[in-house]
Amino acid sequence: MKLKSSALRAALLSASLVLLSPLAAQAQNVAIVNGKAVPKARVETLMQQAQRSGQQVTPDLEQKVKEEVVLREIFMQEAEKRGINATPAYKNQMELARQTVLIRELFADFQKKNPVTDAEAKAEYDKFKAQSSGTEYHARHILVEKEEDAKAAIAQLKAGAKFEDLAKKLSKDPGSAENGGDLDFAKPDAYVPEFGQAMAALKKGEITETPVKTQFGYHVIKLEDTREAAFPAFDEVKPQIQQRIAQMKLQSYQEELRNKAKTDFKFSQ
Repeated sequence: MKLKSSALRAALLSASLVLLSPLAAQAQNVAIVNGKAVPKARVETLMQQAQRSGQQVTPDLEQKVKEEVVLREIFMQEAEKRGINATPAYKNQMELARQTVLIRELFADFQKKNPVTDAEAKAEYDKFKAQSSGTEYHARHILVEKEEDAKAAIAQLKAGAKFEDLAKKLSKDPGSAENGGDLDFAKPDAYVPEFGQAMAALKKGEITETPVKTQFGYHVIKLEDTREAAFPAFDEVKPQIQQRIAQMKLQSYQEELRNKAKTDFKFSQ
């Protein structure tokens, strides 16, 4: 009786395993396409790529990825059925894809092991802030081709004409003429030297007494206002600075690898 009971338990256990095995396989797969399993690992890989690119992981995105994975399997099976995977064109493309993945993972590994520190980001921020400090000038200008036209405009302004009206009427600068010659706030070095120097020499409300010649023609400049250059707080621009430094580090790493490589190929730069 005991033997029969043991044999019965073994049979029941065996039957249970048979019934459970499809469920276990299903847990590891997204679907079965034409008898072939589509593993969930493919979904996970695509989801990781989506996260890397900055996409927000949502149930809707996961469902779309699953559908994409199953569709790929359907199309891939048809391609293999037609023998496309044995063609030279396919093999060449696969080699390029293999190289792309390896290189991408190499760079990702480098960035993971060489993160941008807060100290590096702050130092870069301080450098930019020092370069951007100083006085900004809010100017207007009238640009004409001939010196006599610029002198005539200055005479009209002295006689009481409004600068904005003359700029709209006379200025050849398409970027500012419609706005009455308004150039907004900028530092002197944002302009060609002759213009920047003449603008910086003016006091608030003043107009240049003589035309300012540059490569673009002759300018009449009016200084509307000045202010100290504004600069965003560190926390506001920290992500952009970190991204910039990370790119610089990666570029240096790439150049280091290229310089260390032994090759007879001559790069253009």
